[in-house]
Amino acid sequence: MATLPQIEFVSADAEPEGVLVVLAGQGGAVASELGEAVTGLIEKAGKPAKFKGKALSTLDLLAPQGVAVDRLLVVGTHSDKPATEEDWLKLGGVIASKVKGARSVTVRCALPEGGAVASTDIARIAAGAVLRTYDFDNYKTKASKKKDEDADEDKEPLRLRFAVADLEAAKAAYAVEEAVAAGTMLARDLVNEPANTLGPVEFAERIEALAAQGVEVEVLGESQLRDLKMDALLGVAQGSPRPPLVVIMRWNGGPADQAPVAFVGKGVVFDTGGLSIKPAASMDEMKGDMGGAAAVTGLMRALAGRSAKVNAIGIVGLVENSVDGDAQRPGDIVTAMSGTTIEVLNTDAEGRLVLADVLWYCQQRFKPQFMVNLATLTGAIIVALGNHHAGLFSNNDELAERLADAGKVSGEKVWRMPLAPEYDKMIEGKFADIRNIGGGRAAGSITAAQFLQRFVNDVPWAHLDIAGTAMGSPTNEYNQSWASGFGVRLLDRLVKDHYQAG
Repeated sequence: MATLPQIEFVSADAEPEGVLVVLAGQGGAVASELGEAVTGLIEKAGKPAKFKGKALSTLDLLAPQGVAVDRLLVVGTHSDKPATEEDWLKLGGVIASKVKGARSVTVRCALPEGGAVASTDIARIAAGAVLRTYDFDNYKTKASKKKDEDADEDKEPLRLRFAVADLEAAKAAYAVEEAVAAGTMLARDLVNEPANTLGPVEFAERIEALAAQGVEVEVLGESQLRDLKMDALLGVAQGSPRPPLVVIMRWNGGPADQAPVAFVGKGVVFDTGGLSIKPAASMDEMKGDMGGAAAVTGLMRALAGRSAKVNAIGIVGLVENSVDGDAQRPGDIVTAMSGTTIEVLNTDAEGRLVLADVLWYCQQRFKPQFMVNLATLTGAIIVALGNHHAGLFSNNDELAERLADAGKVSGEKVWRMPLAPEYDKMIEGKFADIRNIGGGRAAGSITAAQFLQRFVNDVPWAHLDIAGTAMGSPTNEYNQSWASGFGVRLLDRLVKDHYQAG
């Protein structure tokens, strides 16, 4: 991973170093306390550059004599709408992108209208800078790193100093945002990792490392899964020499009598499609078919890292969908843990088979307040929503509304899609209770959700189809990675707003 910036908080009157970043409002105005030399230069330079202080616009200047820095970077904050959590992340990302190559940067957090940026928003600016700096370059050699980035492996990290009015409040707020950013980057790492180095066993080992954060980890091996009769999940894995695993993560931060909230992730570490094999074009991207499991893992890292006052369960089903003489065949019938029989008409509709058993296991064993599952489940959701919203399906209006609200705040947006009895008819089986695909191309993401709904009973449940948002989605100011880490901030916000104790 690229070297991440070192975040520091200093008093509002601390001497700036290296690059001085100041915030501008409407018309390009900056805080008068910066001094006449700085404010005068910005005003003079801003006119020919037509700098109006618009949010995320920048003005990059050489510092005048008498100012103890090399450069001035002016970043606009003005907008007709109130700034959201994501807006502050974007601001941090813009700052990080503009000071690349600097050794030390001081960000003055004074507002042109008077006063200072709130501590929580300063923390989000810092987190946005860290997220923007993320780069999965683990497999680049030293020579190629220098060629691609003009960087030295031994270079000291950027010191990103925030000059703030309340040091302790800023540090406390950043401890929370840093944990969520760490969870997001963990999810990105897992999705970016090549499949030859991240099979089910290696994924489980990465999860076990969360014990250092206080997460309890339990790994169910193949023999235990057979004892539990998870034959839907096991059928997906039978064409691969890599063993299937189910990994359970527990964070016990709430009262002992609080029922847990539960998050379930599809963890197909590589998906060939099985005997219903995928086309060769872009099959390499199927290393990311465990984006749901990555998001759940990153979320549990975030909750533990910020000591969230909640009891949370994370469960991921880890398998590889491969091809050999033992692989599952189209037409095979398997019996899920619930006792439901399933015709496997397409072996590339495998994620729902994995989730069927894990969802059933989760609700039977842990009796959660709700379950949210995440999965890179269908190409159909990309046809419907593109890459800017995840598909949301739910049997509970309150949970769906809370997820939608969390998406608006966090910037990880979801769009509710229908569930209805009419679609159930499309997955009725000819030789078994249900089949794993609907009829033809119509409503593909909906019939997948209808399939999953069969395995949740009356537990409040939501299914997030993140096929278009977890990988290959458009980059933005705080994410330049192929893997976005989508879902971590969304679900952390859901928990923070509605399910924490105290």
